[in-house]
Amino acid sequence: QVQLVESGGGLVQAGDSLRLTCVASGRTLSGHVMAWFRQAPGKEREWVASVTSGGTTDHAPSVEGRFTASRNNAKNTLYLEMNSLKLEDTAVYYCAADRSNRVLVPASRIDYWGQGTQVTVSS
Repeated sequence: QVQLVESGGGLVQAGDSLRLTCVASGRTLSGHVMAWFRQAPGKEREWVASVTSGGTTDHAPSVEGRFTASRNNAKNTLYLEMNSLKLEDTAVYYCAADRSNRVLVPASRIDYWGQGTQVTVSS
């Protein structure tokens, strides 16, 4: 069993930066993709970014150029560097891991989820 624990969320102003961290425990995720999803109130959970075990990375168009996902396999840790935050980035951010090791995995098929961390961007 895998446990994912996110941290780093908070209340910031538009234009600020935040760094989210997700630490995995229970087993190594060397063969898994690790990803970030987010869910705003009243909206469906949406994919934000992924990093495969080999380091292939992809980001959603809405965050491309502002957010950067990265991972440290030795530490079983996933990061999300968020810059130039916008009001519409306000959401609960979830860490995810999946055995497919594919960049794009539907939320409905994700194997493991964290509990989420709130990011609120104010004007």
